[in-house]
Amino acid sequence: MVIDMNLGKKEIRLEFDAISENEALARVVIAAFLTQLDPTLEELQDVKTAVSEAVTNAIIHAYQEKGGKIVMGAALTDDELLVSIEDFGVGIENIQRAMEPLFTTSPETERAGMGFAFMEAFMDKLEVESVVGVGTKVCMRKKFYPAKVWKDSQV
Repeated sequence: MVIDMNLGKKEIRLEFDAISENEALARVVIAAFLTQLDPTLEELQDVKTAVSEAVTNAIIHAYQEKGGKIVMGAALTDDELLVSIEDFGVGIENIQRAMEPLFTTSPETERAGMGFAFMEAFMDKLEVESVVGVGTKVCMRKKFYPAKVWKDSQV
């Protein structure tokens, strides 16, 4: 079951071309949206990296760098970010295998096969849904703790 994006009080949806230049756009947009939760710089970097990996996977694997559309959705609750990256490309035949570290469908390139591993490492939850020939949706969730709570627990 893919994470329900309708839980947020605040939501955005952005559709953009699947070209490498738009990876930076996705990173900037998610960072600006996330600032409402007052994340630390490390948390902000983690989310930007996870989004970057998901968008890059769509550009390279879903569309084989031939273009298409990517839809990024995001929602905020009081303390959590939900992000989805969806493409309408070739889909993933074996999601479990694709999520294995170092697995790549492009061994002839310099791809490390670590995209899903980074997404899992930087976010609290990762879910992937895919249909061959239809596309893939990657959903990620990250919880944030207010600065006061964090500072109080450090005393």
